[in-house]
Amino acid sequence: MAKRYIAFFLAAVMLIACLTGCTSAENNSEAPTEITETSAPKVTDNTTFKLSYTQGDSLDPFKAKTQNNQILSSLVFESLFDLDENYEPVPNIATGYEFTNSKALKVNINPQLKFSDGSALDTDDVVYSFEAAKDSPAYKNSLQYIDYASASGNSVTFYLDRENPYAVNLLTFPIASTKDDENGYPIGSGRYIYEQSSSGKTVLTANATDSFDPYITTINLVNIAAADSIDNAVNIGNISYAFRDLSSSVSKRMSCAKKLVNMNNLVYIGVNSMAGITANAQIRKAISLASDRKTFADSAYSGYATMASSPFNPAGKIAQNIKIFSDTADIATAKQAITQSGVKAKDLKLTILVNKNNNRIAVATLLKSQLEAVGFTVKLEIEEAKEYTQRIKNVEFDIFIGEVKLSDDMSLYPFFDKKGGVRYGIDDKNIKCDNLYSDYLSGDADLGNFILAFNEEMPFIPLVYKKGMICYSKAMNGDMQGYYGNFFSNIDTWNFIS
Repeated sequence: MAKRYIAFFLAAVMLIACLTGCTSAENNSEAPTEITETSAPKVTDNTTFKLSYTQGDSLDPFKAKTQNNQILSSLVFESLFDLDENYEPVPNIATGYEFTNSKALKVNINPQLKFSDGSALDTDDVVYSFEAAKDSPAYKNSLQYIDYASASGNSVTFYLDRENPYAVNLLTFPIASTKDDENGYPIGSGRYIYEQSSSGKTVLTANATDSFDPYITTINLVNIAAADSIDNAVNIGNISYAFRDLSSSVSKRMSCAKKLVNMNNLVYIGVNSMAGITANAQIRKAISLASDRKTFADSAYSGYATMASSPFNPAGKIAQNIKIFSDTADIATAKQAITQSGVKAKDLKLTILVNKNNNRIAVATLLKSQLEAVGFTVKLEIEEAKEYTQRIKNVEFDIFIGEVKLSDDMSLYPFFDKKGGVRYGIDDKNIKCDNLYSDYLSGDADLGNFILAFNEEMPFIPLVYKKGMICYSKAMNGDMQGYYGNFFSNIDTWNFIS
């Protein structure tokens, strides 16, 4: 009997255990399972990306003389405004601007800004940077018509020598701290910082923030000063990136990945409007009409140029609705202008002065053929740079092939200011469009009035605006969005991940 009770008891215990186990299993099947996800660490690179720099030149943006080091500064320093690819101003350090009168441009600054060392970036730093930039090799020409700057509260006012509604386009100079760091490097508020590596070399390291978290955390600098050496280095991968301004026939020898970049470099025909047959406005018009700008862009510059449709850069907003020059030669109308000039056929003799620059010699050679096609007898004179420059200053020419880098406000004052840097051969007494240009900027005349006068007087003859070229390693990935003045605009998206 006792054995039956014991057996019964054991059976009951086993039954309860089974029921408990089933219930537990059912509860477990219904309970959510927590899975802890661990994200993979961000992949970065501190060895692959390399840029050229000039070791013998200053890294201070206001002392740097080489294009190498001036380009680097856009990684370390920010400006009040950036310009987009159409030369439109985009606020950077500045939060906005207004003209308080026709010669006073007030710019507002975010009072919370910091330099990379944590010190405050204030309006005094902006004034200091402006004054340093105004005396610098890189910015003095573009800032020459801004007289001075004054800080008040969270704003800086720039006082202009003359009216200029596009003056904000000039406020792209770097903003730097008045102090250097402990290693003597200049301090900015940009995406990268100058630092000394463990081996004593100068490098750029990312100034990592919530808004800037790049793959390229260290940029290694390679001392390459010569232009030809830079071309070769980017071709074979010794450096990862370079900007080339095509000052000579660079494009043909570059085998890297490429991106065209708009520039404000005008190639033009300078004209002696004070003597000879070119003193006749109809002859100057005939020269312009005979010029095949498409051929200059496509052939002389191998496609690295844009045909000038007016005196202004076609990439800018001012030129969008202006077209006074045909892309190709208009031979019939050129001959009509010659007839209207009254100059006899035997007197249609011209010399073209050009310096020893491959691209400009190509332009001059093509122009010679184009002018001969409408009746001119043309002689080509190729001079060394020193002699070429002296002859232009002495106005010892009929016409010459010139090039000028215009400032980002699209100013034509280098031609129309009485002290302009390229005002050679322009007749002060008989040219009126220079005054109309000043009246246009001051709001006293329409742009159309100036354009009509320019087309009639043709004091100089715009041909093409040059393009530059960004060259970069074929191993680099990312949408290359760099452009002139902001070469590294989206560097945070660039990588070498295969």
